[in-house]
Parts: sequence; structure tokens; C-alpha cells
Amino acid sequence: MGLKIGDRAPDFTLKSQDGASVRLYDLLAKKPVVLFFYPKDNTPGCTKEACAFRDRYSVFQEIGAEVVGISGDSVDSHQQFANAHRLPFTLVSDEGDRVRTAFGVPSTLWVLPGRVTYILNQQGIITQIFDSQLNFEGHIEEALKALYALKGQ
Repeated sequence: MGLKIGDRAPDFTLKSQDGASVRLYDLLAKKPVVLFFYPKDNTPGCTKEACAFRDRYSVFQEIGAEVVGISGDSVDSHQQFANAHRLPFTLVSDEGDRVRTAFGVPSTLWVLPGRVTYILNQQGIITQIFDSQLNFEGHIEEALKALYALKGQ
């Protein structure tokens, strides 16, 4: 069973596309986090989703939130993906799907890793979840709505 709105997100430390260790709760100490799980680097849907986050990244920054993408791809794969598409946010490598499992992100058709976005407030509480394998832009719009609600706007 996956995590629900109101649950505390599990902390984790994973490697980013530049090889640095990224700890979720260190990020949360500074600002809310949009954590989006996606299936695979350089696939059409994942590229569309990542580029949509890229295109609205300045809005996330203005709201005071950080965006972090997470998949089971390697650090090298993330680095190539981020460079190819000029992604300004952090991608972390969850090889072995330990974090995906801890969050309870479901698979689609039992094989394709799910596409789920979590909005976490600075206390690590999940305030919004958006789960859609095919509505790529919906992840961005729902995340922004949730962040504006956190800010009381």
C-alpha cells in the first residue's frame, strides 16, 4: 500500500546526476519539495514530463519549492538526460527501486514503473499526490496548485 496525503515521507539519500549525495530532509529543511517519480530517462513521455517541469521551473522557484526527479536509472544516465534537455533541477538515481518501494509507487501493468508526483511540505508531510502515467503536464499543474495552497494563495 502506498503513502497517502497526510503521511510523513520517508527520508532517503541518493546520488544526483552530478554524483553528489542528496538527502530529502536536507532539502526540506530549506523549502517544500516536488518529488516526481518517472519510469525512465529519454523515453518520450518522461522527456515530455521533465521538459514541462523545466519550462515551469522558474515558477516553482518563485513559489519557493524545489523539484526533484527520481527514477531507477543510473547517475550517468541522469547526467546525459539532464544535459541533453537542459534540466535545471536535480535528478536522483534510485537503482534497485528502494525509494520507489518505500513510497509505494505502483507499477503500470505490473512492469512499467509508475509516474507519481508528491508534494511535501517542509515537515515532510505529503500534501498532494498526483498519479497519472499519461497526463504528463497534469503533474506540473497539480504540483503548482498544491504549492499555491501551501502558501495560502
